[in-house]
Amino acid sequence: MNPIKILVINFGSTSTKIAYYEDQECKIRDSLTHPVDKIKECKSVNDQYAFRKEAILDFMKEHNLNLDELDSVTTRGGQTERIVGGTYRINEEMVEQVRSGEYGHHVCGVGVLVAYDLCKESAHAVPLTTDTPTTDEMDPIARYSGLKEIERVSCVQALNVKAMTRYYAETHGKKFEEVRTVTVMLGGGIGVCALRDGKMIDAPDGLEGEGPFSNNRCCTVPVGKLVKLCYSGQYTLEQMIRHINGEAGLMAYLGTTDIRAIMKRIEAGDRYAEEVMEAMCYQTAKEIGAMATVLEGKVDAILLIGGMANVPFICEHIRKRVEFIAPVVIMPGEREMEALAEGSYKALKGEIPMLEFEPDQKAG
Repeated sequence: MNPIKILVINFGSTSTKIAYYEDQECKIRDSLTHPVDKIKECKSVNDQYAFRKEAILDFMKEHNLNLDELDSVTTRGGQTERIVGGTYRINEEMVEQVRSGEYGHHVCGVGVLVAYDLCKESAHAVPLTTDTPTTDEMDPIARYSGLKEIERVSCVQALNVKAMTRYYAETHGKKFEEVRTVTVMLGGGIGVCALRDGKMIDAPDGLEGEGPFSNNRCCTVPVGKLVKLCYSGQYTLEQMIRHINGEAGLMAYLGTTDIRAIMKRIEAGDRYAEEVMEAMCYQTAKEIGAMATVLEGKVDAILLIGGMANVPFICEHIRKRVEFIAPVVIMPGEREMEALAEGSYKALKGEIPMLEFEPDQKAG
């Protein structure tokens, strides 16, 4: 029997991760770096479409990969209305929502556009995505904000959160649906999520400033003072949005988001930099404690994942505040490519549903 052939793409700010799988075996894997100057020339993320697609086609040509022989091109999902987790066929409705920017702009959305178009040019490849950034599986009770006009929603790196939690379960002899974890994504943003029954039953809207402050995002700030700042006349709407997500967090306090540079400052005796980093860890620990209550204190493990989980200073300052709740397991990095390949393989084999994106469907 011929193997299922899957091309996996994952767009980052200046790179494209790409891999070729036959069934569940990775045959080729690489990371393509794009010139910063070329990216800066683009007025919007969607303008990156042409050179990103060209780089993928060049990679395929270099490795003798035939588009007509692929069974799927799978990609990290883009910003759409909220949906439940799972593996989705990318259709025209999803493409239009991603392209519109109505639900936010992110370069991963360009991957959706590229995967969809590559499959249209293929003999039979199916465009797929798994656990998109707008995956929202929150319990109904978690949606109340206290303001009737505003409903809480989830917006985190669901793909890696669920992939790493699933990996933790597998390596501990359990099913994903059996473990109860507080999984903490320590990336460009920090997302603290409660997982139960294979779902993220509570998680923050990181793009809108919920949760701990991080590289360039603020945390959940005092509402009254935020409202007054919005009406102070100092900022337009667009400037204010940029202020809380782009100019806040470590960038605001220390003028950089480079963790390695900050750690060097701390090692050189910069007490202020140390206090700022401690505060970020302090807020993260508070959120972990809150999510432990969501799980009624029945927590199998607290998982620290993502790039910043490589930094001992951060992990230890979090650990000392929360290890009384459950064992703290440090799992640096990500398993996004593996998760995308696995989701596509199982959907194509019929082992899991291949979901269809439908506008106005309700998550949760």
